[in-house]
Amino acid sequence: MMETDMPKQTLREWLLTDTPTSRRHARYAAAYSGWLTLRANTMAMVGLGILLLLLIIAALADLLSPMDPFVQNLGGRLQPIGTDGHILGTDSLGRDLLSRVIYGSRITLYIVALVALIAPIVGLLVGTVAGYTGGIVDAVLMRITDIFLAFPRLVLALAFVAALGAGIENAVLAISLTAWPPYARIARAETLTIRNSDYIAAIKLQGAGALRIITKHIWPLCISSLIVRVTLDMAGVILAAAGLGFLGLGAQPPSPEWGAMISEGRKFILDHWWVATVPGLAIFTVSLGFNLLGDGLRDVLDPKEGGHS
Repeated sequence: MMETDMPKQTLREWLLTDTPTSRRHARYAAAYSGWLTLRANTMAMVGLGILLLLLIIAALADLLSPMDPFVQNLGGRLQPIGTDGHILGTDSLGRDLLSRVIYGSRITLYIVALVALIAPIVGLLVGTVAGYTGGIVDAVLMRITDIFLAFPRLVLALAFVAALGAGIENAVLAISLTAWPPYARIARAETLTIRNSDYIAAIKLQGAGALRIITKHIWPLCISSLIVRVTLDMAGVILAAAGLGFLGLGAQPPSPEWGAMISEGRKFILDHWWVATVPGLAIFTVSLGFNLLGDGLRDVLDPKEGGHS
């Protein structure tokens, strides 16, 4: 019995040690310590659970969906919740709402994943280059950032989609173009605090160039702040995508995008409330999950913020 329990205990002690034996050991120990902090935050775990459930639903949509989300049945239109096997009712074309919400989770994840890949990377590039270079480059890049920040995000996204044309890819591009400035400001602030440190001066003395310093030494120190911001921003991204879909500028019919489903249901909101309420609750739940997880990650990854709370 002792031999069976020993490896687990040894691994835990190895991860919780105060004296790591290598750089990799230190990374593993820091990651495990962060996980323990996150796990102790009940609300953050609720948020993580919601997002894991969303991933499972999106991955297994074909198995979980009780009906085809695109098949119309005009004889069974606007059926109430629980009628004829429709757990969440039907819409104005008789399509099963539960199936459409399940398949809509794939579109939501697609939008979130693309924006989370594009916007932070653009912001990180602009912010670190501006902060490290300084001078005229910093002034120009930050004034461009300020111009983007001066417009409300949804209004700017509407302008881009109007110019690019309606469609889910154009909606993703428009949201990404409006979402990068806050990441640039964060990355620039982090870079300004790092670039004059003794640590960077020592690397310069070893002959490292600007590109190597930015990519190898500044970017890794900016990542934790950006991860927190990305997680907290995803609720806004989902709402922006839903807003574009609501206005008919995002995913196009018959795609089961949650914002477009709310737009269709608003015509029946008084007599057939479930048509708009069901996708609205889906948006609310996923947004809440991202916000709860983001708050937990902020405590783990941003000690400055955690210290004040």
